[in-house]
Amino acid sequence: MGSLVGQLALTPKNGHKIWEDPSFIKWRKRDAHVPMHCHESIEGSLKYWYERNKVSILVSKEAVWDDDAVVKAIDCAAYWVKNLPFVKSLSGDWKFFLAPNPTDAPEFYDSSFQDSTWNTIPVPSSWQMHGFDKPIYTNVVYPFPLTPPKVPEDNPTGCYRTYFFLPKEWEGRRIFLHFEAVDSAFFTWVNGHPTGYSQDSRLPAEFEITDFCYPCGSDKKNCLAVQVMRWSDGSYLEDQDHWWLSGIHRDVLLLAKPKVFIADYFFKSSLAEDFSCADIQVEVKIDKSEINTESLAESGNFFKISEDKFIENFTIEAEIFDSESWYIGNEHPKLQSTNVAHLELTNSVDYYLGFMGYQLKGKLQMPKLWTAEHPNLYTLVVTLKDASGNIVDCESCQVGIRQISKAPKQLLVNGQPVKIRGVNRHEHHPRLGKTNLESCMVQDLIVMKQNNMNAVRNSHYPQHPRWYELCDLFGMYMIDEANIETHGFHLSSNVRHPTIEPIWAASMLDRVIGMVDRDKNHACIISWSLGNESSYGPNHAALAGWVRGKDSTRVLHYEGGGARTSSTDIVCPMYMRVWDMVKIAQDQDELRPLILCEYSHSMGNSTGNIQEYWEAIDSTFGLQGGFIWEWVDQALLKESSDGAKHWAYGGDFGDIPNDLNFCLNGLVWPDRSPHPALHEVKFVYQPIKISLTEGIVKVTNTHFFSTTQDVAFHWVVHGDGSELGSGILSLPIIGPQKSYDMNWEAGPWYNPWCTSDATESFLTITVKLLSSTRWAEAGHIVSSAQIELPVKRNIVPHIIDSNQHALFTEVLDDSIEVRNSKHWGIKFNKQTGLIESWKVDGVLVMNKGIQPCFWRAPTDNDKGGDAESYLSKWKLAKLNNLTFVIESCTVVDVSNNLVKIAMTYLGIPSDADKNSSQPEACLFKVDLFYSIYGSGDVVLECNVKPNSDLPPLPRVGIEFHLDKSLDQIKWYGRGPFECYPDRKAAAHVGLYEQDVCGLHVPYIFPVECAGRTDVRWVTFQNKNGCGIYASTYGGSPPMQLNASYYGTAELERATHNEKLVKGEDIEVHLDHKHMGIGGDDSWSPCVHEKYLVPAVPYSFTVRLSPLIAPTTGQSIYRSQLQKK
Repeated sequence: MGSLVGQLALTPKNGHKIWEDPSFIKWRKRDAHVPMHCHESIEGSLKYWYERNKVSILVSKEAVWDDDAVVKAIDCAAYWVKNLPFVKSLSGDWKFFLAPNPTDAPEFYDSSFQDSTWNTIPVPSSWQMHGFDKPIYTNVVYPFPLTPPKVPEDNPTGCYRTYFFLPKEWEGRRIFLHFEAVDSAFFTWVNGHPTGYSQDSRLPAEFEITDFCYPCGSDKKNCLAVQVMRWSDGSYLEDQDHWWLSGIHRDVLLLAKPKVFIADYFFKSSLAEDFSCADIQVEVKIDKSEINTESLAESGNFFKISEDKFIENFTIEAEIFDSESWYIGNEHPKLQSTNVAHLELTNSVDYYLGFMGYQLKGKLQMPKLWTAEHPNLYTLVVTLKDASGNIVDCESCQVGIRQISKAPKQLLVNGQPVKIRGVNRHEHHPRLGKTNLESCMVQDLIVMKQNNMNAVRNSHYPQHPRWYELCDLFGMYMIDEANIETHGFHLSSNVRHPTIEPIWAASMLDRVIGMVDRDKNHACIISWSLGNESSYGPNHAALAGWVRGKDSTRVLHYEGGGARTSSTDIVCPMYMRVWDMVKIAQDQDELRPLILCEYSHSMGNSTGNIQEYWEAIDSTFGLQGGFIWEWVDQALLKESSDGAKHWAYGGDFGDIPNDLNFCLNGLVWPDRSPHPALHEVKFVYQPIKISLTEGIVKVTNTHFFSTTQDVAFHWVVHGDGSELGSGILSLPIIGPQKSYDMNWEAGPWYNPWCTSDATESFLTITVKLLSSTRWAEAGHIVSSAQIELPVKRNIVPHIIDSNQHALFTEVLDDSIEVRNSKHWGIKFNKQTGLIESWKVDGVLVMNKGIQPCFWRAPTDNDKGGDAESYLSKWKLAKLNNLTFVIESCTVVDVSNNLVKIAMTYLGIPSDADKNSSQPEACLFKVDLFYSIYGSGDVVLECNVKPNSDLPPLPRVGIEFHLDKSLDQIKWYGRGPFECYPDRKAAAHVGLYEQDVCGLHVPYIFPVECAGRTDVRWVTFQNKNGCGIYASTYGGSPPMQLNASYYGTAELERATHNEKLVKGEDIEVHLDHKHMGIGGDDSWSPCVHEKYLVPAVPYSFTVRLSPLIAPTTGQSIYRSQLQKK
């Protein structure tokens, strides 16, 4: 049989290609099992976990996202098997050759093959990340013709070779070759012997190679050869929304086990109703294949006698140790003294369930329960001993005691309906592709935890084994998802879907079994998932049946088929609108909780409306949270022709087909720097909520298991941007799911507020950690809320007094010039109505402006919906192609200290006849009325009249251009980070400053960005303090600010951030109205109605003033307000 499969690998004359046969998914591959560590002793296993669990925020500081990661990946592979004497990593530099297809691959698997001319490649890695072949990014469509199970003849095939020696200490043991994951299908040989075949790009494949290796301690090196096909029939089940990358992308290990060994074990716990004790059960499977069972069995009762004879010669034991106590006080703890439970063998063969193994049971009193809030872990050690009591084999893992259960419309963790504040996470590294680093995984978890996330969905496949250990440690609820997605079948009606085809059933089930059996002992996993976007059919029903029969301690998740089939315990839709979620929650016939498996599509400048989701989730019984799409922008590092490196997306590698930048949906950039939207997520996810209603400040602890004893409350009150007072807020300890009320007038902020003459005041309360944790340092802000305090008196605009300042006005045929001889001068072009020059103290501050603006650089969400998208409707209405023609420009009043100028603009499509008298040619009529005072103040009244048949507008405001030297910006409004009308809950009103470059948000695909919302005033100054001030005036509400070296047209032109070209000046937008950015999804018009800007008349007023040091924007703003 071995030689037969070896021939199959080379495509025999009969033409059968087993990588195109769904019924042939593995050969010589061992059954799936939990990760093996092959310890030599109990003490060794405890020391291993003692060191392995020393993970903190410091580890994340070692994360690397550039070329240095290549070496780090090999270092990590060695680190992960450190102190495991019977585990050896084969990761390192291997010989590599890329053949165009399996047929043309050389016969390279024999030891004598000469590979000296081959390249080298690091293992683990994806070969496309090392210059071989090309990465391909698609979302739905397969990158090859949909002709299952056939794959293209052009099927790049990686040929790998490496060598290894077996240590003398391994003599007498069985040797196993373990691949953590290979994409997509592969054969392997040892010393020329075919040793196995496997599919499934995200789960291990393990083969016994004992008989093919040279003796342990021999100086003969063993040759390992691996042939990896990029495409296989398994690829049809792996159509996830990510990069198609190939190769040995996770670690390769050698395991040495005794002749009889622990092959698998399954930890289960059952808690008493009051959680005071836990019944523990461990099912253990023993590999006895090397024992001659015929000599132990009696005729007619084979199994029973065999098992009894085995137990007479071996003992199976299990103990549980309190891992948490190891790190309290003593630097050298006596690890074995922390034993808290001993498990005893109860029975062996279970004929009814077909469990061919052993059951150990015990009890743990007053267990420390595992939750995401308190991830208490124990160490389970399972030992196999011989008749003399010597340890034959020893395995261990971290376990948590917790209970996952269901109640009507609730998912319960330890009896509590926890809210899922989650995110979807692909495995993605911009330099390594699918290969993982310890420090990078830790950084992911730390950034998630610091931003109040408590759950992760492994989208859409089982991830690196270390990821699960880290989630156990840090405390993260997890949905573990099978490597099944067939999204591309939705595009073809003439191909039968795998989920209804029996020939695919075994492959689908194998993937689910492999996931469950590998990951079953992890406390973090609260739900199994049958895969993603694979429709629904009888195969799914079979998968669900197997999982429920195997593991009753968790719930089951599957979105396909409408998110409400019998194969899911959770109603788990994706991108459902808020109102539809509420309808399902209120459906009395639906008894399952609703948890969004994907929502808030964070593509580019997005994640708007998320506060509306959480207002509904927090107030509606039956809604229990969701998982944002997604964690990281899946861009890859690519070197440009000039040697510079940038982040690339679909199509940048010449990959066809591709889905362009649809892989850029993250809350963080590829190097895990946070997008501005992450602040909003942290805010809506924050566990301690603070509000002011009818004079009562309410502090609510939404934790389910934690009090507020580990945090401190801080307060600060600001008036008009200046601090009025601050301090510690003393509150009683608030229990889980409890709140504390206080009269706002009884707070320590009341006196500073009373004695202030500020026009508006804001109270900000922040909640900080008192002590450092695994994921954050002391002082980390957990929650923060800003409350607007009552207004003490009405505010009216102050009348500008300019009698002290004389004006000089000159009106010519083509210009209007107004100036004060000492300080400033403004020159208008009468033909365009624009300011050609505004100088302050002889310094040019404005070189073009002011004109109406209704256009923005489209966001990804603006483009969603094809013909129904906002962008399509805007272009159809020609909003993207407007020219403003001056209809009139008249000086209506001139005095010694006041000049009034009236202008009327017509907004006309650029391709329209500028002299047309047809009213339909004019889309906007805008009246601008300037009042220019001797003081230099300019009050601009704007009246906008759009055609009523226009679609919702991107913005309504004014645009002007400042000299590029005016790059120092201060503003009083929301910040300090980018925010928009539907994504501003986290942005506090305050006084902020930033240079123009710092305002820019470098989205990989340029879009509208850098906005700041609810701005009262802003100053633009050069380094000498000379510049211009702008504010709302009269009764106009705060405005939306944008200032950038990259104009709207440039943001729309460029396809990559690094291709943006700075303008010669600063383009400034002050918007009376700005449309929300949306975020419910990116393929339909999804901005909520209240954040749209309808095409109706608008009126607003802006004040502009010359500014010279030491005058501040704050002093000008306060001078324009009069208390009534």
